[in-house]
Amino acid sequence: MKSGNWITAAVAAIAAILPGCDNLVLQDIKPGVTSAAEVRARMGNPGFEFRNDDGSVTWEFTRQPSGVHCYMITFGPDQIVRTVDQVLNEANYARVQPGMDRDRIRRLLGQPARVETFANLREEVWEWRIEGIPHNEETYFNVFFDTGSGLVTKAGKRVAMKA
Repeated sequence: MKSGNWITAAVAAIAAILPGCDNLVLQDIKPGVTSAAEVRARMGNPGFEFRNDDGSVTWEFTRQPSGVHCYMITFGPDQIVRTVDQVLNEANYARVQPGMDRDRIRRLLGQPARVETFANLREEVWEWRIEGIPHNEETYFNVFFDTGSGLVTKAGKRVAMKA
């Protein structure tokens, strides 16, 4: 096997295993019990940390671009887990509204899998791979920003045939 092929195969195998690992790890993370140190030991370093107005901190653990989940784990000032949420869900897609800024969208949905700018349309599109039809199609959630104002203009799902 050529070196590039085994690397691709290894990455695909790891991506396939991660959701199962997440389920095992997440069932051990208990609100009101598990500490930030325990979460870090089990899940690694977060991709991003959000400081909340009430003194709590939310850690982002995205599984993009290959996965379809993004976990937000919030800790109180005591460094104990308050909540564990998988934020790529219908309720959060419905919260995306025209006029929201990039920071609010990042806080709501986590880091996108892909960002693409269309200068001629004055548009920046953030895309997340999400759960959808499991067979020959992949589903994505897209948020469109006006590049001038940086605010959401629209959002919606896109379905694509798997290659």
